[in-house]
Amino acid sequence: MEAAGDPYQASLQPRRHSPRLPPRNGYGVYVYPNSFFRYEGEWKGGKKHGHGKLLFKDGSYYEGEFVDGEITGEGCQHWAWSGNTYSGQFVLGEPQGHGVMKYKAGGRYEGELSQGLREGQGFLEDQDGQVYQGSFHDNKRHGRGQMIFKNGDKYEGDWVRDQRQGHGVLCCADGSTYKGQWHSDVFSGLGSLVHCSGVTYCGMFINGHPAEQAKTIVILGPRYWKWFKGPPSR
Repeated sequence: MEAAGDPYQASLQPRRHSPRLPPRNGYGVYVYPNSFFRYEGEWKGGKKHGHGKLLFKDGSYYEGEFVDGEITGEGCQHWAWSGNTYSGQFVLGEPQGHGVMKYKAGGRYEGELSQGLREGQGFLEDQDGQVYQGSFHDNKRHGRGQMIFKNGDKYEGDWVRDQRQGHGVLCCADGSTYKGQWHSDVFSGLGSLVHCSGVTYCGMFINGHPAEQAKTIVILGPRYWKWFKGPPSR
């Protein structure tokens, strides 16, 4: 018959450490077992619920609303690795809805987001001071929008994945204007170019250049001039 409480047998049993449980209700502080996360704020039923602040060991943090343990509602998040800061709406831990993203490198975005990406209508100012206002998809300018470039040029028209593509109007800082088709960010297709000198070209463009030499050049000024290069069209 074995003796009860054999010390040798007892030493073979693994020791169980009960982790400290998070608070149930009210305000409380909880450090997670891996010590990377620390939460300070309101609790309900043992879950983060209400207003609180979640701190990360790398210096990142989120402060705002929690629902049933999830980051959902209005709040502010800072990412230490990028230096970016977002204030606005969250759904299940991701910026989603309307908000403002400020970039450490410079510039800001204000508008709609989905799963942390620019999606929908918004306003973007980059680190060079260039401004775009219009439609976004998958974090890129996509759809209808207008942009003011750092050299003073202004474009309004169609965009496809961050490039001017479709139909659009470019008003250059020097007074020149192009109206027509675009592809891969350059004039491409049927369009008209009015140069600041008064010279106008209407026709096809390929890769940003006229498809053929103009037969007719029109110069607009105090007097109207029409110059035919080669035999005029009949």
